[in-house]
Amino acid sequence: MPRAFHPLRDDQGVAEACAVAELLDVLWRPGHEAVAAPVPPSQLRALTVIEQRDGINLRDLGEVLGSAAPAVSRLCDRLEAAGLVRRSRASTSRREVELRLSRQGHAVLADTRALRARRTAEVLERMSPEDRRALAEGLAAFRAAATALTGPEAGTAADAALSDTA
Repeated sequence: MPRAFHPLRDDQGVAEACAVAELLDVLWRPGHEAVAAPVPPSQLRALTVIEQRDGINLRDLGEVLGSAAPAVSRLCDRLEAAGLVRRSRASTSRREVELRLSRQGHAVLADTRALRARRTAEVLERMSPEDRRALAEGLAAFRAAATALTGPEAGTAADAALSDTA
């Protein structure tokens, strides 16, 4: 497999992290062992945000996703049509719409996390106990640094994912 190249820095740690991120994308992509209702990555990210911020409105979801209002509205149309999200009028403002995951939306996230955990476990089983410990320590340090950079809300998503797979 070719090494990942990061154009801004010639740093082995950056290259390895980028390569691992790309491998995880391939490893976690649903295939023959697909989740009950696989969704594209953009929809999965939206579901995760809605799970974290139950009752989020469209404007705030757009800010978190970095998307314009029309794109967020279309995304939510697709999620609602698939039965993954419920929209309702906000109790504080008739003009605002709140988003909540449906039971099926929660199930899709749980199935996706379970699939990722199984596939990750398959890889970890091929590693020595020492390598697994070193990886766990390094990933914990990476997570702490990333959470400090991105804010505690990002850490909340990771905690939710960890608790779902434990």
